[in-house]
Amino acid sequence: MAKGNPLQEQLLKAGLVKKSKLAEVAREQNKARHGKGPAAPNEIQREAERVRAEKAERDRAIEAERKAQARAAELRAQARQIIEDRKVPRTGEVEYRFTAHGAIRTVLVNDDLRRKLSAGALVIVQVDDRYELLPRVAADKVRERDAGMIVLDHGQGTGTEAATSEDDAYYAQFQVPDDLMW
Repeated sequence: MAKGNPLQEQLLKAGLVKKSKLAEVAREQNKARHGKGPAAPNEIQREAERVRAEKAERDRAIEAERKAQARAAELRAQARQIIEDRKVPRTGEVEYRFTAHGAIRTVLVNDDLRRKLSAGALVIVQVDDRYELLPRVAADKVRERDAGMIVLDHGQGTGTEAATSEDDAYYAQFQVPDDLMW
């Protein structure tokens, strides 16, 4: 052992401390003198920690977006499957015209299918570049999964009923008496 503190040597001779405890204290004093204790984080370390935290947050956001896209793709696939399973076969030579995405489209149907379309019992949906007819129940299931596939639905309330009732109330005040009618 190198030259130690005279007080420490006296305590050791008197048997009040053990040699191992004395060596441990000497090492701690040496570390304190040379400044080899745990260093406070410097600017570079703080910046690195901040960058790590930002990257973790960005990764969480990307993962959440990826999961949302996967869920949307899954719902679209379910809607496509419902359409393929439940589509009504189209037969006939009567043209049924409707607007889809700002253009007038035509499907060929028979009189029975035309009546059902007009009544809202059947709905027109778009799958890729073709149009299919679906019964109302199946169309409601498709609407839950991907409402953008529904092109024409006469059974769906669109809010025109309210406008019609307001119009009716307005024009009722100008009603012509029956005796003036021709």
